[in-house]
Amino acid sequence: MGALWMLVAGFFFGCMGVFVKLGAEYFSHIELVFYRSSLGLLMIYAVIRQQGLSLSTPYLKQHLWRGVSGTIALVLYFYCITVLPLATAVTLNYTAPLYFSILTMLAFKERFRPAFSSAILLGFCGVILLLHPTLARDQLIPGLIGLISGLLAGIAYLNVKQLGLRGEPEWRVVFYFSLIAAISSGGGMLLGTIHPITTPGIFILLGLSSTATLAQLAMTRAYHTGKMLVAGSLSYSTVIFASIFGMVLWGEALPLMGWVGMGLIIAGGVLSLKLAPKHGGA
Repeated sequence: MGALWMLVAGFFFGCMGVFVKLGAEYFSHIELVFYRSSLGLLMIYAVIRQQGLSLSTPYLKQHLWRGVSGTIALVLYFYCITVLPLATAVTLNYTAPLYFSILTMLAFKERFRPAFSSAILLGFCGVILLLHPTLARDQLIPGLIGLISGLLAGIAYLNVKQLGLRGEPEWRVVFYFSLIAAISSGGGMLLGTIHPITTPGIFILLGLSSTATLAQLAMTRAYHTGKMLVAGSLSYSTVIFASIFGMVLWGEALPLMGWVGMGLIIAGGVLSLKLAPKHGGA
């Protein structure tokens, strides 16, 4: 199945966004990250124990980098989901392939070719068009935060691919990410207000953690077993799912320029992945 696992991940990531938006009524975005991470950690640990798998790894430093960048990206992403239309928040976070391609070029000291540079420029032109209606609603800061979450997600994806090339199984990558995210967000949660968990909140948290964990496993497998270009391109299926969920559940509607912007971001991301240099079987 290879990179097609990213379609599965895209659906579950879209569902995760729905639960984040629903959970904003009951919890802060930091709390949502903590519950999503801690419950997901328990789920993946139960599977590891049942299968008798080992958590021993020689790549703790790489897991730490992936965990820190991924956790900060997740916190910023969840915040954006709570204050922006779901499709807008998801699309801004999915500028990650643009950043990933740039980071790949810089890491391997490759020359920026005109075609590749044009693809990157195309994607960020889409960002401007998408943010235009957002700016009109005085939501510049959340929009910029969404772009930062995309940058950090791009770094995290690079770490995931590097761990995969070193032979780390997807379940171990997800476990250490969930562990680091749970510890970090738990510490942050203690600095703010801790809201009581109500009956509706329990179902939201269970839905959030289960869909997020399934999405992480599917995404990690897609990057481990599939071609980076195909997996990265299919990751944009989350934008499609999020757009559908946003329209059906909350009646969210973007203006024409917003949809054009989303299209340019997707096109720029796919082209940048295609034109970026391929290293390590990417």
